Amino acid sequence: MTAIPNTLPASKEVQLWVGPQHPGIPGNMAMQMWVEGDTIQRGITHVGYLHRAFEKLVERRTFYQTFPLVCRICVPEPDTNEYLLAAAVEELAGIADDIPERAQWIRTLVLEMSRLGALLMVVGGQAGGMGLGATPQWMIALRDYVLDLFEELSGARVYHMYIIYGGVRRDLPEGFAERVEAVLKKIEERLPMIDNLIFDSVVFRKRAMNVAVIPKEWADQTGMSGPVVRAMGIPRDVRKDYPYLVYPELDFDVVTTEGSDIYARVQVRRKEIDQAMDLIRQILARMPKDGPIMTRTGNMLRWQVPAGQTYVRAEATRGEYGYYIVTDGSDKIRRFHVRGPSFVHGVSLLERMLPGMNISDLYPVMNSLQVCPPEIER
Repeated sequence: MTAIPNTLPASKEVQLWVGPQHPGIPGNMAMQMWVEGDTIQRGITHVGYLHRAFEKLVERRTFYQTFPLVCRICVPEPDTNEYLLAAAVEELAGIADDIPERAQWIRTLVLEMSRLGALLMVVGGQAGGMGLGATPQWMIALRDYVLDLFEELSGARVYHMYIIYGGVRRDLPEGFAERVEAVLKKIEERLPMIDNLIFDSVVFRKRAMNVAVIPKEWADQTGMSGPVVRAMGIPRDVRKDYPYLVYPELDFDVVTTEGSDIYARVQVRRKEIDQAMDLIRQILARMPKDGPIMTRTGNMLRWQVPAGQTYVRAEATRGEYGYYIVTDGSDKIRRFHVRGPSFVHGVSLLERMLPGMNISDLYPVMNSLQVCPPEIER
């Protein structure tokens, strides 16, 4: 019998690539890892597969032509990008204080509806990545109710382009508040069953508790934000720390929990689903019943903004989102830069977390960090 030659390397480490096309990764990115057995020794994140030059494209468009671009930077939550673009340019144009009060309330409503839909999707996806197949199906079904409301409001289910310079594109349809309340009740009716599927599941608890614990000192070292940092017990939320729109008039506390593991991060997002529904109800109850929804901006096709620069931030579902914009007095943005949480969480933080991680935990960890690769590729 001919002996089989031993061609295995002397080292026990094996190089393994995951992605860029993989059902466990939320988008097109790749992980180059060196593993020993089923333990990751080190790894490198590779991005670039979704690069579409959003920042440079925005700089080549007139102000009003930029909205179809920014709302596509990250699909699950486009409205945050719409608001940041509008708020930054309004500040540079000198009309930020002229935005009608009702428009500010409607903008806040849209952002919280968007947050609710994104949270439903990410919590369901987290459970689905651990083998709990029914949960994401139910959560996506609930999110569809929210998308129905957006379709009624803006005419589109995903890319709404509803928040624009000067206010919002149209007023709320008649009876919209009642239909929103009906959707919230449907969601509330089903959440206890979903809680039972997730948090009472032995599989979920074993795969989430004490897994991927992030040291608290990493929070400032890496610039973490959103549910990832709030799961450490740190009450960091742009809506409270740097208030905008009508958030100072709303009654809510920053959701935090302890543990800093996958379980804690899912807990924070689950509690924020309840918080988003409560904020939506507060907005609908307290917003002005009538009034203008747009301020005068002149001919938007010929709009020119004075030279200046500004940085505007908001709290997205994934964490702090920021727009840095420079104008030069022309009809286009001179420099446009997006600060998104996915680069921090999906590149710098994830690479620090990889050593010692079990390879089967990679996908739940990425979901718990809520990485959005299209947001990294700008």
